[in-house]
Amino acid sequence: MSFASAADGGQESRTVRGTLPPGSPDFVYVPVEVPAGVRELEVAYTYDRPSVPAGTLGNALDIGVFDDRGTELGGRGFRGWSGGARTEFFIRADDATPGYLPGPVREGTWHIALGPYTVAPQGLSYEITITLTYGAPGETAEPVYPPERAKGRGRAWYRGDCHLHSWHSDGRRTPAEIGELARAAGLDFINSSEHNTHSAHAHWADVAGDDLLVMLGEEITTRNGHVVALGTDPGTFVDWRYRARDNRFGRFARQIRRAGGLVVPAHPHATCVGCNWKFGFDEADAVEVWNGPYTPDDEVALADWDSMLVASVRDGRGWLPAMGSSDAHRSPDAVGSPQTVVLADDLTREAIQEGIRAGRSYVAESARVALSLRASGGRGEHAGIGERLTVGRDTPVTVRLEVTGAPRCTVRLVTDQGVVHTSGPLPVSGSGVVEWRTTPSYAAYVRAELRHEAAAGPLPGPLAAFTNPVFLGRR
Repeated sequence: MSFASAADGGQESRTVRGTLPPGSPDFVYVPVEVPAGVRELEVAYTYDRPSVPAGTLGNALDIGVFDDRGTELGGRGFRGWSGGARTEFFIRADDATPGYLPGPVREGTWHIALGPYTVAPQGLSYEITITLTYGAPGETAEPVYPPERAKGRGRAWYRGDCHLHSWHSDGRRTPAEIGELARAAGLDFINSSEHNTHSAHAHWADVAGDDLLVMLGEEITTRNGHVVALGTDPGTFVDWRYRARDNRFGRFARQIRRAGGLVVPAHPHATCVGCNWKFGFDEADAVEVWNGPYTPDDEVALADWDSMLVASVRDGRGWLPAMGSSDAHRSPDAVGSPQTVVLADDLTREAIQEGIRAGRSYVAESARVALSLRASGGRGEHAGIGERLTVGRDTPVTVRLEVTGAPRCTVRLVTDQGVVHTSGPLPVSGSGVVEWRTTPSYAAYVRAELRHEAAAGPLPGPLAAFTNPVFLGRR
């Protein structure tokens, strides 16, 4: 698609149409020759949504754009992505649609990126209209990012939600609205995690404050699973255009770490197309076991994570901590439900990440729920969540769980043997203490679950909270 130069203030529009058959590549690029003197680029698109038989996938088409620097994987040409959340967007030097990066509309070959998420048997017919406005480009403001430190309380338990979406991807809330909801939910920190774009990074500075740490990241949304980049350097973009079979995930996991972030696979057993995690966990720093309202796929993720704990004990290797986040997009999604509660030396990006990486954390459905899990034995040795009680194999060990804010919930203690202790319901006050005695020869680790009363039958009720494990015995 080509344009001829126009006078200042003039506009030109061009429309291109095409059809993508079933089995199309994951990404299709429509080249646009942008002449000199363009002030604004605007893109609008539509596509057909034919009826399909029950059980057959219909059409869904994502969209984004790369500038004159090209579409190379991991390159510098990325200028924005809205997935399927918008039907139009604009870019100019001084402003851009949420999800897109302001900056000059330079002369050269740009590419409209189409992502046929699903294609109906009839194919997917699309129409793209591109409008160029000519004139002086305007000024691009220097981005201002939130600080990496909030006031904090020294070494303490801090509550956070690390998976959230604003209108910079497919959410409906502004950063300011999310900040207000985070404070109301009793959170100390949050993490910006838009789908496949970092455009929100420069819009959180006014939200952060002494009482709220805002970390920056991205939800890298591939065709084989989603991963949260947690707490990367401001302005970090991580590419998503690959599958597990391409053997490229390790490259981008290392990029996240070089940028100071953590690699956290999200909702690994979610049932939506492309959501199920297929890259393995060798590159992960933690895993999101509980995502939003507790559902059967979270139960599967919890069981799968517990199996990974058993394997780590068996093989004598490092273990993978678990997290929980709301993945809130819009009302009525509750920010901070669930939330990860982290023992950190201070309320800073680095300290929170260190606590998450070490597994000194538990997950709770809200700020009302608080708990403490400790193991003690031998000559007064003790260890808490994410730590190891280093005593002999046959040393008696007492595990003690203290709970508040969980009325009528049942406590389950889980080890590498499975569920070894189930309490009666806690009182309506929500507070209680559960103790259990064991030895490291019987239990290599102990973790706790708080469960709501089951609606019916022998299955456990949904989670109210769960902890990372306390390990027992010498490694």
